[in-house]
Amino acid sequence: MKNKILFLSIISCFILSGFTNNTSQNLVATNTWFIAGPVNESQETINSIRQEEGIIRVTANDNPKGEIELNVMITPSDTNDGPPTDLPAASDFVLLTYKSSHEIKLQAREGNEEGNGCVHGGSHPRVDLQASPDKFRTIKLHWTDFKQDGLPNGKLLNKHNLCKFNFVNYHPVPGALLEIKSVIIQN
Repeated sequence: MKNKILFLSIISCFILSGFTNNTSQNLVATNTWFIAGPVNESQETINSIRQEEGIIRVTANDNPKGEIELNVMITPSDTNDGPPTDLPAASDFVLLTYKSSHEIKLQAREGNEEGNGCVHGGSHPRVDLQASPDKFRTIKLHWTDFKQDGLPNGKLLNKHNLCKFNFVNYHPVPGALLEIKSVIIQN
């Protein structure tokens, strides 16, 4: 009986190690988030709520003009720039829990070709996050799901040169809401 329990424990740990190893972190809990666009919350408010409640919450203002862009660096940084992250070859996906009143484009922004910076522009393969206004939704996004401009044959994401995630609402309406509970990269 002891051998069966030991065997099952080892198998369970082995299965879970593919995702819940010591290096997987929830970017909501660990990293500073940055905001641009017509929202009610400041960067300081977003990060204060993040630290106190463990959630990211962004609401479009009463007269939103332009897009809303919420982003987070993969490697923790106090600025919205820094070196890109080279994810391990075994990393296959990001697990995301969110609630949104409208469709969101999730861009995975790559670093520059030199591999030393995360300047605006360049390649940012993306996926669409469907609206989920009534409840939180958890989805697993494989790195191969991220394609340039969201096109079926678009250039694939280079996970060895990954800077940040951008959550973009290109056409916000007053009161549009995005809440994020977790962004966990498989390492």
